[in-house]
Amino acid sequence: MNRFYYLVCALLFPLSLAAQLQQLPPGEILAGIQKLRISGSALYMAAHPDDENTRLLAYLAKELKVRTGYLSLTRGDGGQNLIGNEQAELLGLIRTQELLAARRTDGAVQFFTRANDFGFSKTSDESLKIWGKEQILADAVWVIRKFRPDIIITRFPEDARAGHGHHAASAILAREAFFAAADPKRFPEQLKYVKPWQAKRIVWNTFNFGTTNTTAPDQLKIDVGLYNPLLGKSYGEIAAISRTNHKSQGFGSTLQRGEAFEYFSPVAGEPAKNTLFDGISLTIENKQALALINEIQSTFKPDQPELSISKLIGLKKLLPEQKPLIEQLILACAGIYAEATAYEKNYAINDSIPVKIQAIQRSPTLSGPKTMLKKGMINVALETNKPLSFDVKILANKISQPYWLAKDHPIGNYTITNQEDIGYPENPDRLVVEIAISIHDELVPLILPVNYKFTDPAKGEIYQPLAIAPAVTATMSEKAYVFSGGQPKTISVQLKSFRNNSVGSVEPKLPKGWTSTPTKIDFKLNKGDEQTASLTITPGNEPSGNLVLQVNNGDTVSDKGLKTIAYDHIPNISLFPQAAARLEKIDLKIVGKRVGYMDGAGDLTAEALKEMGYEVVKLGPTQVINTDLSAFDAIVTGVRLYNINEEIRLMQPKLLAYVEKGGTLLIQYNVNTNLKIQNLGPYPFKLSNKRVTEEDSKVTFIAPNDAAFNYPNKITPKDFEGWVQERGIYFGVDIDPKYKTLLSMHDTHETDSDGALLIANYGKGKYVYTSLVFFRELPAGVPGAYRLIANLLAPKVN
Repeated sequence: MNRFYYLVCALLFPLSLAAQLQQLPPGEILAGIQKLRISGSALYMAAHPDDENTRLLAYLAKELKVRTGYLSLTRGDGGQNLIGNEQAELLGLIRTQELLAARRTDGAVQFFTRANDFGFSKTSDESLKIWGKEQILADAVWVIRKFRPDIIITRFPEDARAGHGHHAASAILAREAFFAAADPKRFPEQLKYVKPWQAKRIVWNTFNFGTTNTTAPDQLKIDVGLYNPLLGKSYGEIAAISRTNHKSQGFGSTLQRGEAFEYFSPVAGEPAKNTLFDGISLTIENKQALALINEIQSTFKPDQPELSISKLIGLKKLLPEQKPLIEQLILACAGIYAEATAYEKNYAINDSIPVKIQAIQRSPTLSGPKTMLKKGMINVALETNKPLSFDVKILANKISQPYWLAKDHPIGNYTITNQEDIGYPENPDRLVVEIAISIHDELVPLILPVNYKFTDPAKGEIYQPLAIAPAVTATMSEKAYVFSGGQPKTISVQLKSFRNNSVGSVEPKLPKGWTSTPTKIDFKLNKGDEQTASLTITPGNEPSGNLVLQVNNGDTVSDKGLKTIAYDHIPNISLFPQAAARLEKIDLKIVGKRVGYMDGAGDLTAEALKEMGYEVVKLGPTQVINTDLSAFDAIVTGVRLYNINEEIRLMQPKLLAYVEKGGTLLIQYNVNTNLKIQNLGPYPFKLSNKRVTEEDSKVTFIAPNDAAFNYPNKITPKDFEGWVQERGIYFGVDIDPKYKTLLSMHDTHETDSDGALLIANYGKGKYVYTSLVFFRELPAGVPGAYRLIANLLAPKVN
C-alpha cells in the first residue's frame, strides 16, 4: 500500500475521507475541477494549535485553490484545558484532533514537528534550547522538502512582539528552514526520501492584536473576506467555523462577513509587490490538459455529474501528477460511496478482524458491468442504487498508540525513530482495506480506513476509530501516590481484557525495599471483562520511585494501561501508556478532613486531595447556595472557575460568608480576562498576565514565620525543588494591604513578583488566592506542593 495516498489526497483536495468515502455535492465537485488547473502551494508556519490564521488558510485553499498546509511546531500540550482535566500529552492529543477538524473545514492540511509544548516561554532562546533547535529545524526542513511549497508564511515576528518565546522561535525556524531546505548539505540523511527544495519567498503575516499593531500601509495588502458562491460561505465564515473547533481553548468564534484585509511583510527570497505568488505561475503548463479541464468545467452538469467521467478518465492520462484528485472526482461524479467497518470497537493485538465492506453507486448511467468493485478475487458489478456488502479479514498487527508517544521523551521533544513519520498528525499506518472500483474499464484504487460504526439513539450513526489493544491492560487511577511516612496505602488496579480466555497475572515492580500485598494479581478473563483488584503498598527506605505493573498473559508480557479520551467534538482516542505511577514518601501532615471542591475548567486537584487523606465532596452551585457550608473544614475552587461559571456571582457572597464564620477558602488561578465577577476576594486585588515560567526559579519567603510555612508542615526552599513546567501564572497585582503577600519569585532578567500567594484573615476564617500551579504539581507527585497546600488548607491560626 502507498502510505502517502491519503496525505496526497488531502493536500490536493482536502475533502478526503476520514471514515468513509462520501459523495460530494456538485459545488465541491466543480471546485475540485477548477483546482485541477492550479499548480501553486503555500505553507503556513507557527508554534501552536490556534496560532494559524484560518481565514487566510481558507482563502488560499478555497479561493486561490493552491495546496495549503499548516505546520504547527507543537501540539499545544502545555496549555490549559477548558473542557476537561487532561494535561500535557493527553491535551496534545485533544488539540491534534481539534486541528484536524479545523483543517477539514478550511481546506488546509496539517503537519507537526516533534517539538513538545513545554509551557509558556518568555524567550526564543529558551524555547530553542529546550526543544533542541537543530532537531526541530530538521523536522521543519523535512516538511518543506516533502510538501514543496512555493511560498512560506509565518504568523509571528522573531522578536518580543510575538508575545511568546515559542512564537518567536517558530519565526526563526521558518526563516532558517527556508534556506536549509534548499541546501543539500543540510540534513543530507533526508535526501534518501526527498529532494532539496527552494521556496520562492517567505513572508510574515503581520497582525493587529490588542495593543500590538504590526501592520503598515507599505505592506502587501490582500482582501481575504471574499464570498465563495460554490460553497455558499465567505472565507470569514469558514474561518470562524474552523476556529470554533478549538473547544479545549474556548475559541468559539463569531462568523465574519465582508471585506477583511491581511498584511504581509517580506522576510527572505524575492519580495512580493502585488500578490503572494508574484513570479509564480499558478496554472499548469500542460496545454492539452488545460484545454480538457476547461472543457470539463464548461460542460459540467450539477444534476448529471456522471457525464464528466469519460473526460476525467482522459485527463488522468494527461495529468498523472494530479491522479489522486482526478480519481476522487471520478468517484464523486459516479455517486460512489464505500466504507470499511469492524463489528466491534476494539480488538487485541494479532487478532484476525472481520471487516464489513459496503459500497454503492448511485449514477443511473453506470449500472452493471460499467462499474465493478474489485477486491482480490472478488469482482462484482455495482448495480445502480443497490448496496453491495461483503466481509474480509485483516490482521491487527500493531496497537493503537500515537507514534510520537511510543517512547519516553525529554521535556522539549518527542522521541521519534522513523524519519518517514515526521510531520504526520496521526499514525500513517492505521488499519485499512484496499479495494478498487472499475468505471468504464478504468481502475480507481480506494484505501478505506477501518472504523467502528454504531447507532446512538440520540445522535444517530456514529463512526469511531478502531482501537487495537494489548490482550490485557492494567490501569491505576492516579499518576502519583503519596505516602505519609511509612504508612501503607491501598492502590486500586483495573484490569481489562480485549481477548477471550486471557489467563495470567499482574506483578507490581517496586522501588528497592518497597513491598506489595499481594505480590501478584491473578486473572482469568474473557473479552470485555473487567476486574478490579487492590495492592497494598508499604514504603521502604527509598524515598521515591516508580511502580510498574507487569502483565503476564500466557507467553506474552506487557506493561500497558488504558486511557480513553471521549468528547463529542472529536473522535474517541484510545491509547495505552505504560502502567506506571510515581511513588513519593513524604513527611506530610494535614489538619481538617472534609474539603468541598468546586470544579472549574478542569483539573486533577480534587483527586490529589483525596490521595492526601482528605474526604473530598464535589460542590455545584445548588449545593453551595443551599447547603450549610460550615460542615466543611475547607473549600477549594478549581482552576478558572471565575472565568467559566456564570453562577459564581450568586455563590460568591455565600463563600465569603463561609470564610467570615471561620471557614478556609482557597481559590486556584483564574485568567485576568473575561472574569464573571471582578471582586474575587473579601478585599480588592486584580489579576495580571504576569507569570514565572522557570520551574526552578528561586522562591523567596517574604514572611518565613507565617503559619502558611509552619503549620502543620515546615516549608523550606527544598519544597520548591522538582516542580514541573512553571511556578505560577496570572499573578495578583494592585493588592490591598489587608492581604499578606508571602512569596516572591522571578524569571531570569526580570524583577520580583509577589502576587503568587495572597492570604487574608476575614472574620473568623482564612481566604487564600494562589497563582501557584498546584493543578500541575500535584498530579506530577511533587512532594513540596502537597505539603504547602496542606498548610494553606489548615484553619486560621490566631
